[in-house]
Amino acid sequence: MDALRKEEFYTIQEIEALPDGKRGEIIDGQFYDMAPPTRTHQRILLSLSRKIADYIDSRKGICEVNIAPFAVYLNNDEFNYLEPDISVVCDPGKLDDKGCHGAPDWILEIVSPGSRQMDYFTKLFKYQTAEVKEYWIVDPGKRKVTVYNFAREEIEEYSFEDQIPVGIYEGFSLRVQ
Repeated sequence: MDALRKEEFYTIQEIEALPDGKRGEIIDGQFYDMAPPTRTHQRILLSLSRKIADYIDSRKGICEVNIAPFAVYLNNDEFNYLEPDISVVCDPGKLDDKGCHGAPDWILEIVSPGSRQMDYFTKLFKYQTAEVKEYWIVDPGKRKVTVYNFAREEIEEYSFEDQIPVGIYEGFSLRVQ
């Protein structure tokens, strides 16, 4: 009888050793497999990332938009490695060729059927405690966007038809299409 089961903790080394084509994330040492995204997911990802990048470029901003797969070493430790759908990083000192070291300013996750629990609970808590300023959960199934502005301690919910204000950029809003 196995009364005491050994709990496994994964590190970034296990992520780096994954075979080509296999992706995963590590949150507090727990490994989470990543399924391939749907076409709807990718369409929304491309549309939003393009709008955000165009806005930043038009204002000659220093922030950088990165899309998955893009490594975020969230806590600068061996036990937290995530690949948010969209990461906006405004501190160039956090970026190198491997990814982002520390919390991005703004993260957008697009919900897939298999990621609902992760996006709404596990990642929400992790991003908040890591001091991400703003976190959007884009839910194509519900056609809703939940915006967590951690810097202002505000939570708002919008439909895909709404113009959604971006907390880290005064005067900028987006609509999900």
